[in-house]
Amino acid sequence: MSENKADFIVDVTGETCPIPLVEMRKAVMKAATGQVIEVIGTHGASRKEIPMAVKSLGLTLLADRDGEDHIWHLLIKK
Repeated sequence: MSENKADFIVDVTGETCPIPLVEMRKAVMKAATGQVIEVIGTHGASRKEIPMAVKSLGLTLLADRDGEDHIWHLLIKK
């Protein structure tokens, strides 16, 4: 994956909108500045929506990668 280790893991595989975005935002609220959140999911629209939310919240998208079985992983730094 990346040298960035996640402080929070949000596994929303099998969930559809708005759950992945809501759960990502909950993790962001819990995270301290500089911490990393990994979001793991399967919903295609959420994979596009979450990076847009990351940008609008002033966060940093560290990684966006595909895993096995149509699972994607996003690494976000607060």
